[in-house]
Amino acid sequence: MTDQGVRRTVTQVPAQACDAASDSAGELAPCGPGEPSPGTAEGGVSAPASAASDAPSQPVPGRGAPLLGTAGEPVPDGPGEPSSDEPEAAALASPPTVSPAARRRAERRAERVTAGAAELERRLADLMRGGLIPAGQSGPALWEETAARMVDAQAPGLANRVRDLGVLASAGAPVRLLEECALLHLLAQAWLRRDRMPEPLAATVRSRVGLTASPEGPAIRDDWLVLAQYDTSDSRLITRRIWLHGTVSGRTALLLSYGAPGRAPDLTLPAGLAVDAELTPYPGAGQPRTALTGRFGAPAPTTVRPPGTTTSGALARYGAALRDDPWRESVPVTLDRVVPVPDGDGWQLADADEDQALPVGTAARSRPGLWRLVALSGGAPVRVFGECGPRGFTPLAAWPQGPGEAVPLC
Repeated sequence: MTDQGVRRTVTQVPAQACDAASDSAGELAPCGPGEPSPGTAEGGVSAPASAASDAPSQPVPGRGAPLLGTAGEPVPDGPGEPSSDEPEAAALASPPTVSPAARRRAERRAERVTAGAAELERRLADLMRGGLIPAGQSGPALWEETAARMVDAQAPGLANRVRDLGVLASAGAPVRLLEECALLHLLAQAWLRRDRMPEPLAATVRSRVGLTASPEGPAIRDDWLVLAQYDTSDSRLITRRIWLHGTVSGRTALLLSYGAPGRAPDLTLPAGLAVDAELTPYPGAGQPRTALTGRFGAPAPTTVRPPGTTTSGALARYGAALRDDPWRESVPVTLDRVVPVPDGDGWQLADADEDQALPVGTAARSRPGLWRLVALSGGAPVRVFGECGPRGFTPLAAWPQGPGEAVPLC
C-alpha cells in the first residue's frame, strides 16, 4: 500500500489494519495474518498472545511426544464449515434443547477435544524447542500423525491446521510456519478457556475447532445481489463460495455448498443477478456464513451495486474483523474508485481519491480475471468487490464507473 508516496509491502498491510481498527475502537486490535504483534508471531495468524483479553495465551508446561503425523478424515476448515455430522457436535456448538443422552455425548466429545488440544499444546512446545527448520526437513509423516491424533480427538479443525503446517514445512517457509503455529496455539488455548469468553467468541472457537453448528435466527429476507461465485477443491472436497449483498439490509453474506471430488456442488447463483431469498446466519462473532432457508423467485438481472469504501476503509474493516475472529483469513470488501496499476512484478489497486493502494494477492495475479479487470478499467476508476487479507486483495467482481453489468473476475 502506498501512502504519502511511500510504497508499503504486502506484509505491512495487516499492521495498518490493526492500527486503523485500534483507532476506531479505542483499544488495541489484534494483528492479523501476515503481521506479528509484540510477543507473537504473525500470520493470517495472530500471535500466541490472545487477540482478545478473554483468551490469553500462556506458556505450555510439560513435554509431549514430538510433532508427528497420518492423514485423517476430509473435513473443511473454517467457521461453520462442516467438519462432522455427529449430533453431539451440533448439540455442543449451539445451545438448543437436546435429550439427556445427546447432552452426555456432547460432553464426552468436549472432553476428547480438550484432551486433543492439550496434547497439541505439548507437541507445539516440543516443536519450538527442537526448531522449525529441522521439523521442516522431517517429511510429511511428522505432521500426518499429529493430524490423525486430532481427528481421533474429534477436532477436525485442529487437524486441518496441522496439515497446513506440513504444507508450509515442506515448502521451506519457516516464517510462515511460525506464524501458523502461533495461530494454532491461540486456537488451542481459546478452546481450553472457552468458558471465560463471551458467547459469540466462544461460538467462533467451537466452529474453528471443528464442531458443527446449526444456523439460528433471525432470518433475513432481502433482494440479495450475487457478488461472486467460485470453487476451491482438494482431494477430499469441492467447496463453492457464494458472496451476496442485501440491497435493503446492506449485509454481506456467504453461502457455502459442497460436493464430492469430481462433482460440482448443487447450489448455483450466477454473479451479477439478484434473488429474493431468506438467509439465516450461523452463530459466531462476525460470522458472515448464512444458510439459504427460502427462495421466492428465480435470480433476475439488477442494476443495484454494493456500496464501496476506500482502501484505508478496507484495512480498518479487516482489523475490526480480527477482533471478532483472530483466525479469519480475509473479509469481503467492495472498493470504490480504484485503478489497477502495475507495481514491479505485481499489481496494485490504487485509490483514485487517496494516495494509497492495496496490493493484488499473488494467487490473483496468475488468473485471467486480473486482465479482465485491467481491460474494464482502461486506466479509469472502477468499483471492485473481493476479499481483503494479509497477503493482499483478491478481486472477484467489478463494475465500470458508468452504466454496465457486473464483470466476474473468478
